[in-house]
Amino acid sequence: MSCGKMCAQAAHAAVASYERSDVASRRAWLMEGQKKVVLRVKDERSLHELRSLAQSKGIPAAIIQDAGLTELPPGTVTALGLGPARSQELDQLTGGLPLL
Repeated sequence: MSCGKMCAQAAHAAVASYERSDVASRRAWLMEGQKKVVLRVKDERSLHELRSLAQSKGIPAAIIQDAGLTELPPGTVTALGLGPARSQELDQLTGGLPLL
């Protein structure tokens, strides 16, 4: 993916995950500056495993599939949004992942 495409997919993931969160979590995240961190995983399977783990811990999670209008075939999994959640909770899931 091009840099711009990656940015767009990360934005889709952030919005989708936010929409899955409760009102209190949304409010807290907005008041705390809307922190976002973009990380890398080795493959699609890792995204799905991370989503399942997050959901089991009650952390909002959203897998993003591309519409196929520009660079990728329709349905291509491109990103995972997690949270909003406390940094400590997210770090337990993602602390070992490298920055993008």
